[in-house]
Amino acid sequence: MHDTVFITGAGAGIGRETALLFAANGWFVGAADRDEAALKALAAELGEERCTTHVMDVVDEVSVQQGLDDFARKTDGQLRLLHNNAGILKVGRFEDIPMATHRQIVDINVTGLITVLHAAFPYLKATPGAQVINMSSASAAFGIPDFASYSASKHAVRAMTEALSIEWEEHDIQVGDLMPPFVSTGMVKSNEGQSALFSSMGVNLDARDVAAAVWEQAHHPRLHRPLSAQFRAMWPLAKSAPSALTRAVIKRLWR
Repeated sequence: MHDTVFITGAGAGIGRETALLFAANGWFVGAADRDEAALKALAAELGEERCTTHVMDVVDEVSVQQGLDDFARKTDGQLRLLHNNAGILKVGRFEDIPMATHRQIVDINVTGLITVLHAAFPYLKATPGAQVINMSSASAAFGIPDFASYSASKHAVRAMTEALSIEWEEHDIQVGDLMPPFVSTGMVKSNEGQSALFSSMGVNLDARDVAAAVWEQAHHPRLHRPLSAQFRAMWPLAKSAPSALTRAVIKRLWR
């Protein structure tokens, strides 16, 4: 069996491009998503000999366990890389977003990620040199207006990444995350008119750029990998600058 990767949210956008890239480089891909039609289209493009597909809802523990168990049966229990990519975004003033949507953001972006990590652990532990790549965000550096719940969820992803990078080290599992700013995907495009930050900061990455970063992270892992030249330059400042300064910069961009 070649190197193996399991990708959540693989039906579109970043997840789909990541599946295509890894399969093209000889990896066996487990593609998971709620969208069965999208998975069938992906499987037709990849070829059944290079992938398995799994209709999965990351907030459904039974669904997640079944998907990972089915994948592992095809890989002799091996999982070299888990890419936690599934997530949702809703942009707007906090009070204008329905409570049900806030809850859904947290359920999918945080609880879903935790559920997948928990179910994947035995297979990661059984694989020498295993790795997790979580999808965090530039918004995990400081809370972002118009993105309050999403930003909070990505702060949680960052914290989970940091904690497990220590806990799972003894099991030879490397845990890191990607921190992209805005990426031109369907998820972002459906929200673009809802915040001035899209125009002030720009949408300068596409799904293939992020897939390439997943590939780079798989071969040269870091705890946090900020994406885009703009955010890579800002990241050291965001970590060391006084909170009041970071807040003032973000407020200005938001206005």
